[in-house]
Amino acid sequence: MDYQNILTGLLSRKIGEGKSDDIVFADRKSVSDKWNEVSWKDFAGRVEALASALYAKGITAGQCVAVYSPNRAEALVVDFAAYRLRAVPVSIYSTSSPDQVAYVVNDCRAAILFCGGREQYDNARRLHSLHEGFMCIVAMDDVVIDSDDKTTVMFSDFIESGSIALEENRKSVEAIMAAAVPEDIATLIYTSGTTGEPKGAVLTHHCFDEAIRFHDRRFKGFNPKLDTSLCFLPLSHIFEKAWTYYCLHCGTRVYINRDPKDVAKAVKDVSPTFMCSVPRFWEKAYDAIREKLENASVVKRMAFRAAMSVGRSRNLHYIRLGLPVPRLLEMSYRICDRNIFRPIRRAMGVDRGKMFPTAGAPIGDTVNEFFHALGVNVLVGYGLSETTATVSCYPSAGYRIGSVGTALDGIDVRIDPETLEVQVKAPTVMRGYWNKPEETDAAFTHDGWFRTGDAGRIDDEGNLWITDRIKDLIKTSNGKYIAPQALESLLTEDRFIEQAAVIGEGRKFVTALIVPSVEAIRRYARTRRGMRQADTISSEALLNLPWVKEYIMKRISRIQYRLARYEWVKRITLLSQQFTMDSGELTNTLKLRRPVINDHYKKEIDEMYDDPSAK
Repeated sequence: MDYQNILTGLLSRKIGEGKSDDIVFADRKSVSDKWNEVSWKDFAGRVEALASALYAKGITAGQCVAVYSPNRAEALVVDFAAYRLRAVPVSIYSTSSPDQVAYVVNDCRAAILFCGGREQYDNARRLHSLHEGFMCIVAMDDVVIDSDDKTTVMFSDFIESGSIALEENRKSVEAIMAAAVPEDIATLIYTSGTTGEPKGAVLTHHCFDEAIRFHDRRFKGFNPKLDTSLCFLPLSHIFEKAWTYYCLHCGTRVYINRDPKDVAKAVKDVSPTFMCSVPRFWEKAYDAIREKLENASVVKRMAFRAAMSVGRSRNLHYIRLGLPVPRLLEMSYRICDRNIFRPIRRAMGVDRGKMFPTAGAPIGDTVNEFFHALGVNVLVGYGLSETTATVSCYPSAGYRIGSVGTALDGIDVRIDPETLEVQVKAPTVMRGYWNKPEETDAAFTHDGWFRTGDAGRIDDEGNLWITDRIKDLIKTSNGKYIAPQALESLLTEDRFIEQAAVIGEGRKFVTALIVPSVEAIRRYARTRRGMRQADTISSEALLNLPWVKEYIMKRISRIQYRLARYEWVKRITLLSQQFTMDSGELTNTLKLRRPVINDHYKKEIDEMYDDPSAK
């Protein structure tokens, strides 16, 4: 099979395979609406029309067009229309501020900005000092253009103009597409970055071609007639974008969820066989199941514990290792699965699941093992924007819980012996950072390996283990190194803890800023004597009650038994406000911006170390 420029020729290939009437994707405006299904033929028609409109507007090979939108079908239409012109679609997080949008538009010199919602349209109108080559804003169809806006074009009108000129422009567009080469830039993925300004990772079509080929080697058993994938992570993130492209390549129907807050309902509606997610999705599901069990009868709790013992034995001790399951154990598992596990999976919407790729942050072993025992294939992996997503992931058998799996066939990984940095060499690695030659040089070793910035190790079986971001590693005044992400992941496994930021750089011991789950504390408060006001007291007042901090600290102490003493959190401060993107404390990919948090909460941090009782 010819793998050159898979994305450029994807639509014509699928239609040539007789897939014209097959459904390629579906989306909806809200959870109360029906899914709007789109066939390959309809998708191709919309892409052709938009490519014609872009050509008429003067978009040329190598020129960028930006998409500033929540997930929606039109974002994929823009991507593939750009590919027909050898142009470069650049996705911008829908949560980005006007300044962040202006930075990306100016940095990549995008000629057109497609806006996907009212918030994005309003922000786009606030943009100032855009480069001279900027042409216009195109607003998606559920946006009403302001009466004083004479420059913005509606998406429906824009694509209609392309339809009218389709025959006139067809040969020119086809000639441009025929000249495509693997070295053409497919997209720029702007890293949100925990420090410094964003950098645009240059990913060529060759990067995606090879990524798809490597995934074909690792994953088997895709069924275009039955399989579905739910797209709910931002398509501006390389993880979701690359996975969605791979699903299109495989013929897997993609359901596009617009609002991340609706994901629980969407999962139940779709019952996907595949779905990319971050660990927090599974942590919340774990908390919900555990909470329900706590309120169940003694008999049901005992039955669940017995079933989980069977599930762990079968799925973790045999299936995980590729070993034959003893007959009696298999019979016991089927009984447990029919009566306990399957109803739980069905209630979550994952009962049809084949695998659920999970990455972006560490996932705690407890949560990971829990879902594997439950029969949910949480497929842990590791990758970066600069590597076209996947570097490694769990193989079908032989993976180790706690690792991020083995490198895909075709990707080489090594560990720097001095810094323990994970370094990668592969055809999926970016060409460099857009307009940033110094940063590009710094990102590669003298012999051409990409520096991931992550510390890790590779075991004797080839499993990759990630310790933490090298720049995030905390060194206490006693010379001990702490991996904050791993510790934070462990803390947030507890259903009473929503977010955690570990502190300790240059300090004698470790502390943490904790954002508790107010609802979980409120429910627990109702069970305490003298807490009749649990439902009426404000969140801030509730968290200020002395017993709350003591209770959270006791729960943390029980969690920490598996850690070295120097890693133990000795003192905490409870925060009533979550870390957010709006405050600058989180990146668009929900990673902590530690310098910002340290600055915003300097007083609270200093007080934890000034308190003589904290030793």
